Amino acid sequence: MRLGLCCIFREEPIKFRRTTAAYLARQAPADRRQYLADIAGANAAALKAALVYCRENGIGAFRINSQILPLKTHPAVGYDITDLPGHADIRAGFEACGRFSRRHDIRTSFHPDQFIVLSSPNPDVVRRSIADLAYQAEVAEWVNADVINIHAGGAYGDKAAALRRLEVVVERLPPAIRSRLTLENDDRTYTPRDLLPLCEQIGIPLVYDVHHHRCRPDGLSVADVTARAAATWDREPLFHLSSPLEGWKGAKPARHHDYIDPADLPVEWLNLELTVDVEAKAKELAVKALRAYLDAGR
Repeated sequence: MRLGLCCIFREEPIKFRRTTAAYLARQAPADRRQYLADIAGANAAALKAALVYCRENGIGAFRINSQILPLKTHPAVGYDITDLPGHADIRAGFEACGRFSRRHDIRTSFHPDQFIVLSSPNPDVVRRSIADLAYQAEVAEWVNADVINIHAGGAYGDKAAALRRLEVVVERLPPAIRSRLTLENDDRTYTPRDLLPLCEQIGIPLVYDVHHHRCRPDGLSVADVTARAAATWDREPLFHLSSPLEGWKGAKPARHHDYIDPADLPVEWLNLELTVDVEAKAKELAVKALRAYLDAGR
């Protein structure tokens, strides 16, 4: 089982830089471009350091923060990579990360923010969502990422209609996005029972989040969803694992714990060739603890 680290570190001094639209708007255009170039270059170097850490610590996957190029599609301060000073060197830095990940078999992925909604009845929301996915697909090409994972969005009072809109939009996506796009069940609206028929029909892999499923059960068993979700993939499946902060009888079971309770790891996953992103607040410490548990054969 390949375990994945999500976006940032708890203790390691590996940091990804960000900024705000308000700060960028106060800068002169030339200063803004140089500042963004500095951030992009620093983030390419941080990604390389993250991948090296993963290789050295037996971590087989790394989820890349969707703001690795901050505010790239922002309506007021957005930019193209070619607008930035030294853009060729910036891109080369990310491409070096892609070569490293291929050489050492470290899987990379993206999980865009919740504002990416392809099922929205608002065409402008869909347009902006596609623009953001296009940016992440561009970086995914550089860094060898094979997954851009999203949630299905809201139900808007008619879940079936929302899923039909989602299907239409997905089928029209450019290949660079479509070939990487995956759907994930959530803990509020869309369960595996809701998403599996669409995934199976149009060939979109399902990222099975077992914590979300346990928070919002739908009558399907973990074994059933594991088998059906794995079958939607034409490559190694990627699933999500987390544990509730206050236990399953706590007031808010959807909240994530610092670590993974091994009892929450489905036994159905143990013999699969599978990537499991560890969604735990202790980040690399939680991944290493779960790795140690699995390697001990418990």
